[in-house]
Amino acid sequence: MGYSFLITAREGLEAGLIVAIVLGYLARTDQRRYWPHILLGTALALVGSVAVGAALEATASELSGKAQEAFEGGAMLFAVAVLTSMIFWMKRQASTMGAHMRQRVDVAIRSGSALALALLAFTAVGREGLETVLFLFAGTSGSGSSLLYWGGAGAGLAVAAAMAWVVYAGSARLPLRSFFNFTGVMLIVLAAGLLVNGMKELHEIGATPDLGPRLWDTYTILADNSEIGRFMATIFGYDSSPLLGQVVAYTGYLALTLTLFAAGRGRPAPPAAAPAAAAMTGDAVPALEGKHG
Repeated sequence: MGYSFLITAREGLEAGLIVAIVLGYLARTDQRRYWPHILLGTALALVGSVAVGAALEATASELSGKAQEAFEGGAMLFAVAVLTSMIFWMKRQASTMGAHMRQRVDVAIRSGSALALALLAFTAVGREGLETVLFLFAGTSGSGSSLLYWGGAGAGLAVAAAMAWVVYAGSARLPLRSFFNFTGVMLIVLAAGLLVNGMKELHEIGATPDLGPRLWDTYTILADNSEIGRFMATIFGYDSSPLLGQVVAYTGYLALTLTLFAAGRGRPAPPAAAPAAAAMTGDAVPALEGKHG
C-alpha cells in the first residue's frame, strides 16, 4: 500500500500541477473558452494510460512460467531506469516548469490551434500517466493484498488531486519543494527495491550472470513470502537470503543515486525564468494566486 500510495501521490501531483498551471493561466488571461480542450486532452491521456495498464496486465496474465518471470523482471528493471531518470529530470526542470508550460500555452493560442492545446495537455499528463502505470505494474509482484495495493493507489490519487486543487485555487501556501525532495528520496529507495526484485526474478530463470553466494539467511526470522516479508520486499527489496550481487547492486545504487540527488546535479534553471516559476517548487505558489475569473 505504501508503494502504490507514494507512486500515485507523486506522479498524480506532477500531472495535477501541470493542469493547474495551464487552467490557472488561461483563467487569468481571460481564455477560459479553452478549458474544454485542456480537460479533453487530460481525459484522453488518463484513458490511454488505463488502456496501457490493462494491456500490461493482460500480457502478463497470458504468460506463464519463465516467460512471465522474464516479462515481470524486465518490467521492473525498465521501471528503475525510467523512475531514476524521472527523479533527476524533475529536480532539474521543476523550477522552470510553470514558465515553460505558460509559454507553450501562449504559442498554442497565438497559432489559433485548439488542437495544440489539447495535445499539450495530452502529452504532458500522458507522460505522467504512463510512468504511473509502469511503476504500479512493476510493483504488483509480491505486493500482497491487491485490495490494499490498489486502495493505496486510489488514496494517493485523491491526495494528489486535493493538493493540485489547492495550488490552483491559491488558497494555501504549499511546501512543494520539500514535498518533491522528500518523495524523491523515497522513490530512490523504492527504485532500489525494484532493482533487486527484478534481478531476483531474472536470476531465478537463469537470465542473469552468476550473482555469487547467498550472504545470509533470515527466513526463520522473517520469511520473504510472509505478509510482512512481501511488504518489505515491495518497499525495500527485502530478500531473506540475498545473493552477493543483489546486495552490491542495492547498496551501490542507493549510495550513488542519493549522493547525486543530494548534490542537486543537473542543469540549473535560467535566471530569467526563476521568478516566474518560483511557484512550482518553492514554499509558496504565488504564480497561481490571484483572480481566476
